[in-house]
Amino acid sequence: MIKVYGMSSSGNCHKVKLALELLEQPYEWIETDSAAGQTRTPAFLAKNPNGRVPIIEREDGSVLAESNAILCWLAEGTSLVPANAWARAQVMAWLFFEQYSHEPFVAVARFICGWTPADSPRRADLPRLRERATEALAVMERHLQAQDWFGGQAVSIADIALFAYTHCADDGGVSLAPFPAVQAWVARMLALPQVMAMPSPPGLLPAA
Repeated sequence: MIKVYGMSSSGNCHKVKLALELLEQPYEWIETDSAAGQTRTPAFLAKNPNGRVPIIEREDGSVLAESNAILCWLAEGTSLVPANAWARAQVMAWLFFEQYSHEPFVAVARFICGWTPADSPRRADLPRLRERATEALAVMERHLQAQDWFGGQAVSIADIALFAYTHCADDGGVSLAPFPAVQAWVARMLALPQVMAMPSPPGLLPAA
């Protein structure tokens, strides 16, 4: 059985959980609180020298890190990746978009609001992060005005990757209100029996 080392309130870890649930694949979840330093212990660093979650560990002890790489491995040969090469490339394009144009802004705004004190100097970054997050959501909105899903005719790992931090963007003060197509897509995702919302950050502070 696959072991997943993850932090339940992390979107990158939530991606892996959602994929496993959608694939109905058994796994053991090992809660690993990176905010408390649990990814910096010698035992964890022996598994992932980068000191981050999520990682998965197979029964033979081999380890894979990086959330979107894990999604690709889990979904290989399943309905979560289109069989058609062009459609599969579209899924990959959205995975790159998520890591480069979406996660660095939506997720970081959420982290600052949920894990840093109210007087943290990092809060000065919030206006810029929210502006860039809104730009990413606008790209998603334009796509979803014509398509129900990202990169295919059905839910794929691109949807999983983008859903993880989008559905809780408000935790970082990023509103989905201007984006009705994104809101409808989030609702479609949550309507899937295996898809659940992510827990809020344990120390969520006011977004302003």
